[in-house]
Formats: sequence, structure tokens, C-alpha cells
Amino acid sequence: MREGQKSKKGIFISLEGIEGTGKTTQARLLSERLVEKGYEVMLTQEPGGTVIGNRIREILLHVDHREMSYMTEFLLYNAARAQHLSEKILPALNQGKVVITDRFTDSTIAYQGYGRGIDIELLKSIDLIATGGIRPDLTILFDLDVETGLQRNKGINKVDRLELEEIEFHKKVREGYLKIAEAEPDRIKTVDASLPLKDVSEKVWEIVRWRLGI
Repeated sequence: MREGQKSKKGIFISLEGIEGTGKTTQARLLSERLVEKGYEVMLTQEPGGTVIGNRIREILLHVDHREMSYMTEFLLYNAARAQHLSEKILPALNQGKVVITDRFTDSTIAYQGYGRGIDIELLKSIDLIATGGIRPDLTILFDLDVETGLQRNKGINKVDRLELEEIEFHKKVREGYLKIAEAEPDRIKTVDASLPLKDVSEKVWEIVRWRLGI
């Protein structure tokens, strides 16, 4: 765990990526595999993970809220994350569990920073307040071209406010993710999400086994 955490027994893993990369499915598969190996696992997501966080998620992603300002969006994500950490993530880590979250701070940097154009140093300063500087021990970035990702979600009728953005927005988000990964290669490992589901799952497992030393 990074600066800001006062105690730690568990392992904190985040899964990141643009829309349609399959990270939610991979989070579930990874959780099931770790449980089979005898690990205690908490699987969660952002925004959400708590009653309060889920209410904020509804506000953030509802298609009727297209008028939401970028700053409102950014602050709501951080509010949900602060609650998520205090109520769910930190208690689970202090119990020695493996915490797997579908999105964390990197999503905010990619979407609200690179995608929306909010100053990244400002994002980081607010994140420090919301998280105390806590970062995952391991982040897996699922990379995929934007067109394929959006088409995948369209195929399963998944639509939310962010997915309705212009394709250029999603391209900026993808480029942002790749820049974040390039800057932190020790923490962030990239997986080609265009591969078949089983192949992606095996690559994820290989990375996690390496990180856990099993």
C-alpha cells in the first residue's frame, strides 16, 4: 500500500479500462479463482460499493443527467470513493483480505483529467483528500480500441451517461490510461482486452500470481 495508509494486511487490486473492455467480468473471474485458492476476497466497484456510493452512482451515470458539470462529476466520484475506502476497502484490507475493485483513482485521472480536461494536478490534490494517498498494490489495465469497446457494450444494451459521449472523448480517456500506465510500470500492468475472454483471464491470473508470489 502507498503513502496514507496506516495499516495493511491484505492486497489491494484495481482493474481499469475504457468502456467495453470486459474488466467487470474479469474481476469476477479473478475473485472466483482466488477464492478457490483459499484467499478471502472482497469484490467491489466504483462508483458504488456502499449504499451511499450506489446512490451517487445512480446520479453520475443516469442518462437524464447530461447537463452535469465536469466539476460536479469529479467531486461526486471523489465523494463516493471516500465513502468506499472508509466503509469497505480499508476494513477489508485490515482483515487480511484481497480487495478487487472495478475502477479506482486511475479512472478519475483518465476520464475527468485526460477526457474532460480538468487540471490533473488539481485532480491529484483532491484525490489526496479523498483517499489519503492510498493506491492499489497492483492495477491491471485492460486496453482495447474505443470502437470495439463501445460496440461490445451496445451489443449487450449497456448504456450510461458517459457512454453517450462523443468518440473523441473515449479516445482521450484511452490515451490517458496508457500515459498513466507508462508513468507507473511497477504498479500498472497492461493486458490486451481484444484477446478471447479465456486468454485475457489467463494473462490476468499470471500477473496476479506473480504479485502474490504463488
